[in-house]
Amino acid sequence: MFFETYQKEFVITGIVLVSLLLVRYITHVTVTKVAKKNGINEARIRLIRRYITVTLFLIAVLIEALVFGTEFHDLAVIFSSVFAVIGIGLFAIWSILSNITSGIIMFFNFPYKVGDKIEIHDKDFPITAIIEDIRAFQLHLRIENGDLVTYPNNLMLQKGVTLIEKDAIDDFSIDHEGSSAV
Repeated sequence: MFFETYQKEFVITGIVLVSLLLVRYITHVTVTKVAKKNGINEARIRLIRRYITVTLFLIAVLIEALVFGTEFHDLAVIFSSVFAVIGIGLFAIWSILSNITSGIIMFFNFPYKVGDKIEIHDKDFPITAIIEDIRAFQLHLRIENGDLVTYPNNLMLQKGVTLIEKDAIDDFSIDHEGSSAV
């Protein structure tokens, strides 16, 4: 009886799920191709694909709520309440979201990659280092004395950066291997 009552909704659910899975597959393939073409490492590719999957999941939940008869007015009340709470929370954690957004922007449009030696033109704390890893919130930079510096993604987009040497990580590891053997 239950399945007969909601037969139409289940058919629509199947169509929605297949459609969203297809969209997810196409976007994942596209992101992977763009990333491989630009020499982006696998960890960053997985991160962006995860963002896409979460976004599509939220869209699927919204569509399914509408399919099973939730009124738009009810959804508006829920979303306004959720956005009010999120808005208060975002005020407290705006820098975290800024770093995540910067990480996404850097994924698609960042002229430097892991292994490049860069100089960050910061008046208070200038850095010359090799990019060791690019994460969701920060970059891992290896400075010449071997120390690891984490640098927020949002500052990378705000500061001037100069490329000193492409693929310098190989030279860096050879120099440090030779000096540690002495």
